Amino acid sequence: MIKINFAVDYNNLLHYNSREMMGVRVINLQNLRGIKRLFLYEISLTLLIAVVAFIFSGTTAAKSALLGGVVSIIPNICFASKLFRHQGASSAKKIINGFYKGEALKIFLSVVLFALVFKYIYIMPLVFFAVYIMVQICIWFAPFIFDNDA
Repeated sequence: MIKINFAVDYNNLLHYNSREMMGVRVINLQNLRGIKRLFLYEISLTLLIAVVAFIFSGTTAAKSALLGGVVSIIPNICFASKLFRHQGASSAKKIINGFYKGEALKIFLSVVLFALVFKYIYIMPLVFFAVYIMVQICIWFAPFIFDNDA
């Protein structure tokens, strides 16, 4: 026998937030699939260019390509984790705050990673920046990756 509880707490109805009340985070699976697909494209592009750089220019070029991709991907992952933490129209203010916090974190991490790479690792700057820019351009194609039919 199934028992259905129709009790409603009308005092908290206006302040209802499913994540806070239920203790779970609502996840938009379609966006999550798109984000994973975007990062998979970025990682694949980085690895492909690193292999090509290794074949044509050696290990230093391959290392530079890998580091260029890593310096681009890590801040993007942190940004996405902040941006997509909240979902829904009722969380609009949290989404905007997440966007600003994520963008600030992305810029800070980018600066720190650039500084660490240039301070401690010998790289080929042209290859490093080429891969960094190519991986960043990957984000421009996000509307095609986040296609609603997928």
